[in-house]
Amino acid sequence: MVRIAVASTDGKVVNQHFGRAEVFYILEADEDSGDYELIEIRNVNGVCRSGEHDDNQLRAAANNLSDCRIVLVSRIGMRARNKLEDVGIEAYEIPGIIEESVDKVIRYCRMQRLLTIN
Repeated sequence: MVRIAVASTDGKVVNQHFGRAEVFYILEADEDSGDYELIEIRNVNGVCRSGEHDDNQLRAAANNLSDCRIVLVSRIGMRARNKLEDVGIEAYEIPGIIEESVDKVIRYCRMQRLLTIN
C-alpha cells in the first residue's frame, strides 16, 4: 500500500500547484491492483505568496505530508520538490482526472519496482 497526496480543488481533478494547494486528498492505493480509496481530506496552508517561497514554510508543508510517499500536483517548483524529497516523498506533475493520474503513477511505480528487482 502507498499513500498518495493529491493537490485538488474539488477532489475530482489534479489541478493545483503544490505551493498554492490548500487541500490535499490523501489516498491509500494498492500498488499491485491499482485500487485506491480516499482516507482523508487534509487542509493545509498554501506556501506560495506572490511567487515567493519561504524555506521554513516549504519544510513545514513537506512535513505535513510526510506520511505519504507520493504527491500528485499540476505543477511544482524545484525547491518544493527538493523539500519533499528530503522527507522521502516523490512528487509527480500529472494534471487531469484523479483516477487517471493515480493509475499513471501506480503503473510507473510498478514498472520502477520491476526494473529494480531485475
